[in-house]
Parts: sequence; C-alpha cells; structure tokens
Amino acid sequence: MLKQTTATALAMALGAALTVVAVPAVAAADGEKCFGVALKGKNDCAGAGTSCAGSSKTDYQADAWKLVPTGTCEKTASKTSATGYGQLAAFKANSK
Repeated sequence: MLKQTTATALAMALGAALTVVAVPAVAAADGEKCFGVALKGKNDCAGAGTSCAGSSKTDYQADAWKLVPTGTCEKTASKTSATGYGQLAAFKANSK
C-alpha cells in the first residue's frame, strides 16, 4: 500500500510540475510580437538589432519586440513608428 501511495503522489507531483511549465507556453500563444514598444533593456527577444531578451539599447527600438495581448499592438504607443503605434514587423524608426 505504501508503494502505491508513493507512486501516486509522485505521479501527481510530476503532473502538477508539467502543468506549471506549460502555462507560459499557452499564454504566449495568446500574444503577438509588437515592434517599437519595448523600453530600453525590456524587449522580449531577438530582432535585427538585438541579441535576445533585455538587449534593446533604446526605448521604442524599431527592431526590438515585446509580446503584447493579441490585437493590441497597433493600439500601443510607439515614439519611433511613423503611425505613432507599435508595428507587427520591424520597421525603420522615424528620425528625431
């Protein structure tokens, strides 16, 4: 009986751990990459001018993206975009 209880507890713990790991992947599926909205050092991952998360060198860098909720990117302010809002692809920044 003890063996069965231990095996059951182990299986439940493993299942719970896998569920916790899977949650961010599901959440990421509900977002979109938004270029030109991340603040310096706060981008989510690589773009042409960045190596990966946290590597953007300026605020609103046109080739660095931030994951935002689906449908909100082009409504999120960007000081470097010609439209004044984030873009779904990297772009050439406005000159200041």
